[in-house]
Amino acid sequence: MGRLDGKIALITGASAGIGRATAELFAREGAKVVVGARRQAELDTLVAEITHAGGAAAALAGDVKDEDYAKALVALAVERFGRLDVAFNNAGTLGASGASTEISAQGWADTLAVNLTGAFLGAKHQIVAMLTSGGGSVIFTSTFVGYSTAFPGLAAYAASKSGLIGLTQALAAEYGPQGIRVNAVLPGAVETEMFRQANGTPEAQSFVTGLHALKRVAQPEELARSVLYLASDDSSFVSGTAHLVDGGLSITRT
Repeated sequence: MGRLDGKIALITGASAGIGRATAELFAREGAKVVVGARRQAELDTLVAEITHAGGAAAALAGDVKDEDYAKALVALAVERFGRLDVAFNNAGTLGASGASTEISAQGWADTLAVNLTGAFLGAKHQIVAMLTSGGGSVIFTSTFVGYSTAFPGLAAYAASKSGLIGLTQALAAEYGPQGIRVNAVLPGAVETEMFRQANGTPEAQSFVTGLHALKRVAQPEELARSVLYLASDDSSFVSGTAHLVDGGLSITRT
């Protein structure tokens, strides 16, 4: 018996990395999944793989900055599978980087639009659907950056991802009495396209790897297992948390 048997889950940023790994794991654990991202071809491949393995999945491509897309993803879950129980708002961008005094107002706004406002718009409509079926679990992908560690040149990214922690707490307090749990997962470095983009040389990747107590970066599947915990009934009394999954980065000084 899977830990998500009978659950309906929605995952954004599902075309690669943590989102894709989580969609695959959720399906193996019994969930029917709705996956979203900008790249339709990658989503179609993911749905085909889940279906071939005996699972159930549906995909819709779009931009999380668009509130109509947030509505459409929820509508797809309800129309195809009957309701929504779990939402993993994982889509994100590194966004505008470089010296903070040189980041444009538009670059700053675009970064927050994807990482913070996009997650809010998703949760806004996901929670409405969950309330009709008695509750659910909403999860955001935040980060250790701007929480336990800071890096020069990532002000917009840090601010947008830190904002998700405040959003997590506010939504958890507001909708907890109605059976909605809300948590944020804070990964350390993960072997993804974004990690390679942010750390473009072997030297940079080695430096970031060494910041972790485990002296390695995570694989996306390792993060997916932590998201599974927050999505499942195993975490039935967990809400409003900033859930570090950072390989000991936050406590390491060697």
